[in-house]
Amino acid sequence: MKKIISILLLAIVTSTGFAQTKVDDFGRIVLNAYLPDNIALPAEAKNMLMTKLNQITTMNGIGGSQANPRFIITAAVNIGTKDIIAGPPQMIAQNIDITLFVGDAISNTVYANVTISIKGVGTNENKAFIEAIKTINPQNKDILLFLEDGKKKVLNYYSTQCDFIIKDALTLSKQEKYDEAIYQLAIVPNVCKECYFKCLDTIVHIYQQKIDTDCKAKLSKAKTMWAGQQNISNAENVLNILSDINYNAACFSEVNLLTKQINNKLMADEKARLELALKKYNDKIDLEKKQIDAYKEVAVEYAKNQPKTITYNNIYWR
Repeated sequence: MKKIISILLLAIVTSTGFAQTKVDDFGRIVLNAYLPDNIALPAEAKNMLMTKLNQITTMNGIGGSQANPRFIITAAVNIGTKDIIAGPPQMIAQNIDITLFVGDAISNTVYANVTISIKGVGTNENKAFIEAIKTINPQNKDILLFLEDGKKKVLNYYSTQCDFIIKDALTLSKQEKYDEAIYQLAIVPNVCKECYFKCLDTIVHIYQQKIDTDCKAKLSKAKTMWAGQQNISNAENVLNILSDINYNAACFSEVNLLTKQINNKLMADEKARLELALKKYNDKIDLEKKQIDAYKEVAVEYAKNQPKTITYNNIYWR
């Protein structure tokens, strides 16, 4: 079953614009790194902090992806004291408090937070910020506890909202938004077992609706095309449409029937063309025979009308 679902998810991921997302990204907790545009850091230091957030999630097995952008890890920066260290060269020592947050970006809910005090030294403020951010340890005990707390809150969300998630997915399926419905169910983490398996059952149901609807639409299009022009050229176009239909679809028996009808029609046309060629050949032979007979008839008639007396070398016979 899990292998089947993975195959289904791969198809959905590709068709809904998540081509860069791995199937493994579904069914697990992910935190997506995010920093607001107005964060109080120079651009290079901001990039370094973004890299550090990604390291924190990746090294702890919850690296984000395009699969589920709902839950995020972000940061707020509080710039503390700045000390000038005499040179040469003159250096700047920057003290910073960075508060990390895990939350729901859609409902704007904070699930967990932790504050880390760091310090960096550089020849300018930007370099001092970068050196300070580099000191953040993704395996820091406080960070690990913070992540664990955030993960529990994410799981609690799925546990308490499971029935609503399934209901929303079924509503989407009624609107024939099958890919979106499957996506909403597929991102439920498998560690939330009860909800996860409920969602898998619903995915199978919705996917069947998806391929059944797709089958009806494509079969109808194929029938219309074939009825309009029944020749080998159009048959190729029709069969291309039929070949794209999932064989598990409810109407697949009708697909097979139409395929056989097309095949029989083409075979009949080929047979008819062969019979026509044979007929033309035989007709030509018959015509040639008739022409020869006609020639003979002309000769016979001519002979009948000739005189009864024939002279050979001055020999006279009567």
